[in-house]
Amino acid sequence: MPEQQVGTAAEAPAATAEEETSQDRAAGIGKASDKHADAAPAGDKAADGTAGAAGTAGAPEEQARSPREIRLVMIGLVVTMLLAMLDNLIVGTAMPTIVGDLGGAEHLSWVVTSYILATAASTPIWGKLGDLYGRKGTFLTSIVIFLVGSALSGLSQSMNELIGFRALQGLGAGGLMVGVMSIMGALVPPRDRGKYQGMFAAVMALATIGGPLLGGFITDHLNWHWTFYINLPLGVVALAVVVVTLKLPKVRSTARIDYAGAALLTTGITALTLITTWGGQEYAWGSKQILGLTALAAASLIAFCYVERTAEEPVLPLELFRNLNFTLVSLIGFIVGFVMFGSTVFLPLYQQTVQGASATNSGLLLMPMMFGMLVVSLVVGQAVTKTGKYRIFPIIGTAVMGGGSLLLSTLSTDTSTFTSACYMVVLGAGMGFLMQITMLVAQNSVELKDMGVASSTATLFRTIGGSFGVALFGALFNNEVSATMKERLGSAAGGAKTDPGQMSPAALKALPAPVQDAYHHAVANGMHTVFLWGAAVALIAVAAAVFMREVPLRGAGAPAEQPSEPVAV
Repeated sequence: MPEQQVGTAAEAPAATAEEETSQDRAAGIGKASDKHADAAPAGDKAADGTAGAAGTAGAPEEQARSPREIRLVMIGLVVTMLLAMLDNLIVGTAMPTIVGDLGGAEHLSWVVTSYILATAASTPIWGKLGDLYGRKGTFLTSIVIFLVGSALSGLSQSMNELIGFRALQGLGAGGLMVGVMSIMGALVPPRDRGKYQGMFAAVMALATIGGPLLGGFITDHLNWHWTFYINLPLGVVALAVVVVTLKLPKVRSTARIDYAGAALLTTGITALTLITTWGGQEYAWGSKQILGLTALAAASLIAFCYVERTAEEPVLPLELFRNLNFTLVSLIGFIVGFVMFGSTVFLPLYQQTVQGASATNSGLLLMPMMFGMLVVSLVVGQAVTKTGKYRIFPIIGTAVMGGGSLLLSTLSTDTSTFTSACYMVVLGAGMGFLMQITMLVAQNSVELKDMGVASSTATLFRTIGGSFGVALFGALFNNEVSATMKERLGSAAGGAKTDPGQMSPAALKALPAPVQDAYHHAVANGMHTVFLWGAAVALIAVAAAVFMREVPLRGAGAPAEQPSEPVAV
């Protein structure tokens, strides 16, 4: 197929419609490239539906799609997103039973760590593979790997087998969320994407609330193997729907994969994940293991930046960060993950130990926060679709998130369940302003050919932020609990079992009343410290949001934001 000529003598980027920004073509911007063997069909349309400079016939992906077509594809994407979010929540509930069956309690942390490591390390690579070789095939491959890992995890006969199969499962999981977001970004212009935000917010709420409940039910009434097998029917549904309904042009690329960049990035992310997982838990923060991992992470990431400057097809193009909005929204996503994951870890602990809530209903304890997130996300999505404006929402969202953290820092031993629920609604509302907007702005800040890597980068920053949040908040919380117990009990605190990770509500009730009271105050003080720091970190996100620019959303009849440096035409 002959290549289309755009602007002056420059060739159009040799890619399918999925990988081009039609506004660039309309503006006469193009760069010679022979990395892709398939040229764009002549006559692509601009993303707003008007005819581009080159012609009138739109490529399949850029043609207007009926709401029914998009809804059918969304069914597969939503089910896949549910798979990605449910897994850890279900498995976490079953872990005590798994350890009792397989033994190897000393390796328990690796069941989670191996999954997180594989997910974090593979996330940016999946995004780049989708950009190079097509999103549909890459997405389907990640689902298959995830399902194979799930089946093998369920068949595990030892803890070592489970750890290895969980790593395989995490390798596939790294492509699930990235695939969902990049495919939606390719199918739906940013201006119209708000219509579908509520669907993803609802999935997040459903997974957060239903995951622990489903995990407990499966463990009690079936067996722990089914916590992994439950992924199989959901995955088959997702595969069938995506295969049948998703139509994207095939992509062939002759570009060489950036193996060096991928290896260095994987090493750096792995070291960072191990630091946040082990720091203050397995090893002291000043131990030679943590310091060694810190040095390895720094050296790997510095070398990665050097390699990416010269790579033919970098796994994470550093020039994306020349875009102010992309850089700022990545920072905001990091902080959202930092605050959100810290909240979901420590709020149930407070409600179970201090307020006496049942552990069986732990999934329901976060419902007020999820309700606030869902409602606000729906409203914001419709507002963005209607007005095409979005800059105000990150500003409001980061401020409300900080306010919610500040309110939660006032939790005490006599705070009522209703009051704490109201505070959680505020925090959830702040996250509702941000959860989908951060991805929307990241995708709108890049060309369509970089949609996958933009989605994976946004997901990666949120994941790393969550990992840092849990680790650092955990250290602050444990220190405050220990200090309060010593202050209230004196030397008797040394004989009390005060590790919040080991103090179950049942074990707490068996202790003397003075110890129970001291522990209640210790947990409340720990919550105060955690959320006060959360509010302080949120201020950084507020500052980042203020400096964002209102760039017209594609689909609103305006071109996408261009890189800071001029592009040759």
